[in-house]
Amino acid sequence: MDLVGPYRLQPYMQNPTRSGPIKVASSLSSLPRQRSGSKETMKAAVRPLVLVIALLSFFSLFLLSSKSTPFSSFKSSLSPIAAAARLKVFVADLPRALNYGILDEYWSLSAPDSRIGVDPDAALRPVVAAASSGRKPYPENPLIKQYSAEYWLLADLETRDRGSVAERVYDLDSADVVFVPFFATLSAEMELGWGRKGGFLKKDEGNGDYRRQREVVNRIRASEAWRRSGGRDHVFVLTDPVAMWHVRNDIAPAILLVVDFGGWYKIDSKTSGNTSGMIQHTQVSLLKDVIVPYTHLLPRLQLLENQHRHILLYFKGAKHRHRGGLVREKIWDILVNEPGVVVEEGFPNATGREQSIKGMRSSEFCLHPAGDTPTSCRLFDAIFSLCIPVIVSDEIELPFEGMVDYSDFSVFVPVSKALQPKWLVTYLKSISEQQKDIFRSNMARVQPMFDYENANSTGSAPLGGAVNHIWRKIYHKVPMIKEAMMREKRKPEGVSRPLRCHCT
Repeated sequence: MDLVGPYRLQPYMQNPTRSGPIKVASSLSSLPRQRSGSKETMKAAVRPLVLVIALLSFFSLFLLSSKSTPFSSFKSSLSPIAAAARLKVFVADLPRALNYGILDEYWSLSAPDSRIGVDPDAALRPVVAAASSGRKPYPENPLIKQYSAEYWLLADLETRDRGSVAERVYDLDSADVVFVPFFATLSAEMELGWGRKGGFLKKDEGNGDYRRQREVVNRIRASEAWRRSGGRDHVFVLTDPVAMWHVRNDIAPAILLVVDFGGWYKIDSKTSGNTSGMIQHTQVSLLKDVIVPYTHLLPRLQLLENQHRHILLYFKGAKHRHRGGLVREKIWDILVNEPGVVVEEGFPNATGREQSIKGMRSSEFCLHPAGDTPTSCRLFDAIFSLCIPVIVSDEIELPFEGMVDYSDFSVFVPVSKALQPKWLVTYLKSISEQQKDIFRSNMARVQPMFDYENANSTGSAPLGGAVNHIWRKIYHKVPMIKEAMMREKRKPEGVSRPLRCHCT
């Protein structure tokens, strides 16, 4: 057996003064002749020989036993995934109408998305309708697809091939966390695209999303699982900034899977009573919640497919944004006439997609300024296009930090610098070709960890993909969750503790 790397066995029993192994016969012949009465001298000479024979026997047994164990199984037994305990997930009991039933409703629609005036899934609807069985696909509509984490996580828990980091369990007592299978994003997007204008903000029966939110909360909070933990071990997927908009205070103790905290800052600042401008995060925190990636909308470019890039900096998207995105308009005006820079309005349709593919693959750097929230799907499209992200978003939170170092393939620029005329272009031009090649090489290596769609309907998600990185992040929080539950359990009746800052 010839093992390589850290597991390679060194040649054993080597004589430091010879090139070959110790010869036992020569050792015996070298023993001095002793009279029968010289027992102590004989014992002293024999002791090293006994040790040599014992060591030879041990290593012989080791080699014989190792022949029956293939190297592949030996290596897998040492892998972090196989050796580590898996995240045990109990799936909460919700009716199909709150997950795949919403998907059925989506595929039965005939009207276009009112926000863009077209139906990006028009060609797929007959195909999906004709399929007699199997799980319906998540929408290709880019306004919805970018938030598809909820679909892939539930699909992973439902597969029979359990090679995932997460293990679905059916006994609540053995579970680490409780997954809530509500398609909160799809529910919100149905109201945004096909409901009344501004209707998603209304708490009435005309808002289908609000009805579903209330049903989920009522069912979950009435469950034994919620009563036992106060919701701390429950997992909600809220990738859309307006998902579960009306009931966020009800589910705040839970583990929330979000793309960033932008949609929560406004709520926190209103409810905290704070007037100093400092946000008190009473609902979201990096300590309990998990930042997850958007689903990329552009196809993956392999490193070997990379070609010459003639554009220095590229941005395609909406110029006018709200809140933290107001800086985008200022940066746009600074860059729009710079040589080698392309900034243009973009639209979520087929033409806009093709323009984005061409633009990102032709550019050295892709600008990522804050929008309505600190991050966007554009960052992950840049990564899959091997276009070096230039992140201008001071309050950004990124997925899987601690597992990946974004500074290995991204450029972070403070807003204050980006707003100085000529500064950003001058800085990007100063980055060497060698450094840009290193950025792209590092980017190519991390592309798979941001990919959801390499999960499939017949097997669990790949260990290196986005789904299993999310499960790992949740698994890391389990000890803290259990500690909080135990502390709450031993608290005397009638005793309350003040809210504490969940600063990170």
